[in-house]
Amino acid sequence: MILNLDPSFQPLGQEHTIQFKNFTFSGGEPHIKILSNLNDIDEVSVTTRIQSFNDMGLLVIAIDALRRMTIKRIHLLLPYMPAARQDRVMIPGESLSVKVYADIINSLNLESVTIFDPHSEVAPALLNNCKVISNFKFIEQVIKDINSEVILISPDGGALKKIYKVSELLGGLSVVECSKKRNVKNGKLEGFKVYEDDLFGKDCLIVDDICDGGGTFIGLAEELKTKNAGRLYLAVSHGIFSKGVSVLNKYFTTMYTTDSFKDLQEDGIVQIILKELI
Repeated sequence: MILNLDPSFQPLGQEHTIQFKNFTFSGGEPHIKILSNLNDIDEVSVTTRIQSFNDMGLLVIAIDALRRMTIKRIHLLLPYMPAARQDRVMIPGESLSVKVYADIINSLNLESVTIFDPHSEVAPALLNNCKVISNFKFIEQVIKDINSEVILISPDGGALKKIYKVSELLGGLSVVECSKKRNVKNGKLEGFKVYEDDLFGKDCLIVDDICDGGGTFIGLAEELKTKNAGRLYLAVSHGIFSKGVSVLNKYFTTMYTTDSFKDLQEDGIVQIILKELI
């Protein structure tokens, strides 16, 4: 049986889905009521997308409701791991937020927790019984859709290991490394570098795990153009796009993402649903 806490997100399909009602009390507390009869069920898979701490609260009380219905084994598909980017303490006074979320999830004593293309190796290390879905099939579909030879662009050193693995699985596509600096005092990005003198007009696909405001990719696109890049494409596993996509459309021929964080219907974006990748 499957409990899809986000009704518009059904990556494991619609068959054998558990019916429920949920709402938020006026005091801000989430509430859930499982409607399906689970008397003969001992294993359930739960799927959800976390966009707020209230979504996290709904997940926690949903697991509690299932436990009280004597469900013994519960699996969680949580493609976007919340706070995955806050995986280190940079300055005094910050929280190690990814550990806070991981501790909450671990307290649920789940049979397995599956996440998609995590930001770093920290989240999988913190989560108990964690399974990771790589971005390989996603990027494979992206390249099929582009249907032309591309250079894979690594936006920074942190993404380089994953991109070389994708390159290997795709038959050895060329990889160009880039870098940037973040001012830890004000959070602004600066000092974009492309470690290639001339790209000879070749098309470039930037591959990364998250697009939030898009500042990384705008700065990188501008620098790539100074290196004689051809058409620019962007593939991000988790599309937040908190500042919209119109400014990014000025730089990229097409942007690709999945439905791991939210549903998108925007010009210039191709969204590949996770159901096709897992």
